[in-house]
Amino acid sequence: MNPGSSSLRSTGTFYGVGVGPGDPELLTLKARRLIRQCALITYLQSEYGNSMAREIAAPALGGEGNPHQKEHAILVPMCDNREATNRVYDAAARLISENLDNGKDVVFLCQGDPFFFGSFAYLHDRLNNRYAIEVVPGISSISASAALTGRPLALLAENMAVISGRRGDEDILKTLVQFDNIAIMKPGRRRECILALIHQSGRTADTCYVEYAGQENQRIVRDITRLEPGQGPYFSVFLVTRKRDDGNR
Repeated sequence: MNPGSSSLRSTGTFYGVGVGPGDPELLTLKARRLIRQCALITYLQSEYGNSMAREIAAPALGGEGNPHQKEHAILVPMCDNREATNRVYDAAARLISENLDNGKDVVFLCQGDPFFFGSFAYLHDRLNNRYAIEVVPGISSISASAALTGRPLALLAENMAVISGRRGDEDILKTLVQFDNIAIMKPGRRRECILALIHQSGRTADTCYVEYAGQENQRIVRDITRLEPGQGPYFSVFLVTRKRDDGNR
């Protein structure tokens, strides 16, 4: 539906706001403005009461400049049961709809970028045909990790792939062989298996590993042969970049 149509003008706008990977100073000016002024701020929260997106955005929340601003935490179960997760998003969409119908603007804080492995997409799918929606891009963990490690993601005729750590071994191995530069997103529980695939592809020396880019508990491992075996955190990435000779600089 066209956001400019008359049928949408009496309702609020739903904003999917990317807050970046961890450093509050990486918030865009537009993200900061919307976070300060909107009536309702929503975000995902773990069962332990943690919300990385809110922590990142905290300095920009309304405060004295918007004393009536409200917040709503969306508790998403940390499990593989998509039915349970979908019920949570359904309920969140209903609450957001009620506020939009009352003419209130709503922000959903999304760690990283809303449309790059972002949870905002699930709410967007539920509300897109009924309300005006605006997406505010955020800096992705890939861009942040490349900056932190000093590794350009692509130059000249190089190609690049982004692949989820949840993909099958064959897909990941094929990607490691076919592409110059690769970001393997959120290896998490499959970190040890992905390490083995990187070794198998001969890309060990090309690879570094980053956890919690831009946050206080950030960790960078430039020599992945020193990375301990076992699982890793969800918010992590392997960056694989070709060694470049003088002709490719």
